[in-house]
Amino acid sequence: MPTGPERTNVTRLLEARGIAHRVATYEVDLSDLTAAHAAEQVGLPPERVFKTLALRGASGGIFLCCVPGDSELDLKKAAKAAGEKSVLMLPLKELQAATGYLRGGCSPIGTKRAYPVLIDETAQLWDEISVSAGARGAQAILAPGALMDALDGRASYADIV
Repeated sequence: MPTGPERTNVTRLLEARGIAHRVATYEVDLSDLTAAHAAEQVGLPPERVFKTLALRGASGGIFLCCVPGDSELDLKKAAKAAGEKSVLMLPLKELQAATGYLRGGCSPIGTKRAYPVLIDETAQLWDEISVSAGARGAQAILAPGALMDALDGRASYADIV
């Protein structure tokens, strides 16, 4: 597969807002769309490459969680942090319609609707982290505070792994 694009809606949004970032692209392997694979390809430790997961709370609302590539989301912690009784992963068949993104290219930035975002608190340990740049094969690398700025106050740090 070709490498990911350097310019995506995510990078355009970041540029338009003057948010410092850089983009790392890599060869897409459709059999391995994991954050660990992305981390290896862009030369970052997996704990700094955050995967974006879409969830639905018991109330019916959708929200996103960003967790390190070497960790698993704890659904109970995510529910508590989101103020929900329970949560489930959004079915894959609903992901693109809800967010505008495909599996392996889902970003917390530039979604179709401005969903709340929970970012695992470990993001604050690093000078830079990466999230999908909105396409398979592209990672946006930026400071955790810059990610928070890009999310316009709809994000918070939480213990969710």
